[in-house]
Amino acid sequence: MKNILRAALASLLLAGGHHATAAEPGTFAKGADISWITEMEDARRNMLNRDGKRQSLLTTLKEQGMNSVRLRVWVNPVDGYNNLRDTLVKAKRVKAAGMRLMIDFHYSDDWADPAKQFKPVAWQNYSVDQLATAVADHTRTTLTALRDAGITPEWVQVGNETTNGMLWPEGEASKNMKNYARFVTAGYDAVKQVFPQALVIVHVDNCHDGAQFRWNFDGLVENGGKFDIIGASSYPTTAKNMTWQAATAACLTTMNDVTARYKKPVMLAEVGAPWDHPQGKTIIADLLAKVRAVNNGMGVGAFYWEPQAYDWKGYPMGAFDYKGKPMPMLDAFMEK
Repeated sequence: MKNILRAALASLLLAGGHHATAAEPGTFAKGADISWITEMEDARRNMLNRDGKRQSLLTTLKEQGMNSVRLRVWVNPVDGYNNLRDTLVKAKRVKAAGMRLMIDFHYSDDWADPAKQFKPVAWQNYSVDQLATAVADHTRTTLTALRDAGITPEWVQVGNETTNGMLWPEGEASKNMKNYARFVTAGYDAVKQVFPQALVIVHVDNCHDGAQFRWNFDGLVENGGKFDIIGASSYPTTAKNMTWQAATAACLTTMNDVTARYKKPVMLAEVGAPWDHPQGKTIIADLLAKVRAVNNGMGVGAFYWEPQAYDWKGYPMGAFDYKGKPMPMLDAFMEK
């Protein structure tokens, strides 16, 4: 967390950031979740540009057409990565690079996703009332620290892939939709207290499965849940019993349905494809095109999940090769 390498890299990025041009808020977001970057740097992973020369990751991503960054936040992770301090390090780089920022709250000490939504250890014995208060306090404390550092996120995600709710078992949506909606609203209200203009996202996985989006967001609406943007994940090659082409087509159907049904914009908060897939660029370009094709201009952006993750923790869907150089699939973000 505190080694010299990270400090040096942060200083270089901040020094260069005075010349960065800020991306315009409200335009189509083309971005990446790069939350692993500080941990990768500590493991001495090199980051190269498309010419194979060492270069800061954010500079490379901007050259590839990206204008936004997503960062996950964990409550009290054992190794310190993705905690508030680590998030501030990365968020300062994003600001220095003139890029837009999304903060993604997991409300957990570790990964939160459709398979697991574990409460932070410190919250294990909390009542529902105490959990709602903890969500609000954690959200507000984190965002206040960002504000105090001069950083303003454009988007804040309350929960990560909360397809079946968050903070299980109390907030497991299939068992208690009311509690799930309450926790989402606690996060939403806390965001608006610190950053009234920030757009709050609720995020569900498997964009090709429109039924689960209706189930989740119908439940939120019926129970007073608040959100500004509908977030979705799309990893088309992993869709069961579907070609990737069918998965992206179904994703567009879902996006058109939810924007019409809930009168809210939609964003692909996570996308990805196998780094060495022969049709990788075509897949990502198709996803970007699908978001742009959402009716009435209601598709507002897409984020590649951890593109810089090469030879890292067994994750196969980064977008860099095994030398740390961006693959052609990232060129999809350069296209208008």
